[in-house]
Amino acid sequence: MLDTDRTLQIVLELSGTFVFGLNGALTAMEAENLDLVGVVVLAVLTALGGGIVRDVLIGFLPPSALRDWRYLTVAGGAGVIAFVARRLWVRVRVRRLMTVFDAAGLALFCVTGTTVAFVAHLGPFQSAVLGTITAVGGGTIRDVVIRRVPTVLSSGLYAVPAACGAALTALALDFHFYDGYLAVTAALLCFAIRMIGVTFNLNLPTSHPHS
Repeated sequence: MLDTDRTLQIVLELSGTFVFGLNGALTAMEAENLDLVGVVVLAVLTALGGGIVRDVLIGFLPPSALRDWRYLTVAGGAGVIAFVARRLWVRVRVRRLMTVFDAAGLALFCVTGTTVAFVAHLGPFQSAVLGTITAVGGGTIRDVVIRRVPTVLSSGLYAVPAACGAALTALALDFHFYDGYLAVTAALLCFAIRMIGVTFNLNLPTSHPHS
């Protein structure tokens, strides 16, 4: 990977780590009466969980989140910032902020996760699958920890936007037209689909057990 590509990758990953960390911390404070340590732990799990799962699946050990101090620092810092500013969060629409941060993390990680998998010599389809896992993994771990049905299982337009962004990224990598503009386009595609789904309450068909 070229130096410019590596720099873009790091910027996207750290940005995704920060916004997912904020989302995890906000979710923790709304769902449970957690102390600072609890908030930071949930921020770190949300921000880094998907990437760790991806790295384990492709055999990249230790995972990037543990190799590079910046990931843990940014994730933990996001948790501390959210905790310190908790009174400010009360004055704004916290649920809306949580959704925006979640969509932003989803968008950034579907691109970076796909790129990491492709660089590891996986095919475009497998790379897109791992990019999707990277995007939804942290949020899934977050939901399990706070004892609620994971969003990826209950919201039709959660994994779908991530898969769309990952698929576009994988195609661009496979056909050699991936660059910074394409990365931003793929991330915006994922973000837009997710926010449209939330705004208009759009979902895939769901199962309804018979009473």
